[in-house]
Amino acid sequence: MGDSYGTGKASAKKILIVEDDKSLRDELSVLLKNASYETILIEDFQNVSTQMERANADLVLLDINLPVQDGETILHDFRKKSDTPVIMLTSRTNEIDEILSMGYGADDFITKPYRATILLLRISAVLKRSSKNSSRQMYHNAEVCVAKGTIVLAGRELVLTKNEMIIFQTLLDRIGEIVTRDELMTALWNSQEFVGDNTLSVNISRLRGKLSELGFEDAIETRKKLGYVLK
Repeated sequence: MGDSYGTGKASAKKILIVEDDKSLRDELSVLLKNASYETILIEDFQNVSTQMERANADLVLLDINLPVQDGETILHDFRKKSDTPVIMLTSRTNEIDEILSMGYGADDFITKPYRATILLLRISAVLKRSSKNSSRQMYHNAEVCVAKGTIVLAGRELVLTKNEMIIFQTLLDRIGEIVTRDELMTALWNSQEFVGDNTLSVNISRLRGKLSELGFEDAIETRKKLGYVLK
């Protein structure tokens, strides 16, 4: 594995590039370093998943068409060990690749050839989303840890499912405002949680019940034909 460094600043985000085409790999590295990222390049494609884990990167750009193992298989194995954001890269236009990649836990999917500006924007968006998901927030006097999926109040820990936390965080980000069902469905979809309208209702009902356990009675108000408000 070869290391390449960008600005050298401690705050620079580290991106791991897993691409077997050397010219594309080097091109990506230059693009990212010019955008003030630090880059790590994988050049040996044996045990890629293990190398990805050891790299301790902030984000991985993972090509689907790789020697030894394809990117989707590598991603599936990597997700058992790490929740580091992964953007899949492919030159194929087959929709099944995107479906499989997202199903295996990819955070985004980009088809080559890609525009540099768009790629950088997508990288920035995924990194911001990842940073937000690892942060701690407050809901009244309770601490919300999105990464752990918990709400803690006076030493009592409430554990939410992934769907429940996505819904709760979406409402919390806009506390006091109306959030429509479509907006909640989009938040779930963007997190690779493919749910139906009825499933959304079930999750909101369960979330209400759990919040009540911590003393937050009627925390989520339904605004008929409009959406929901977290109070």
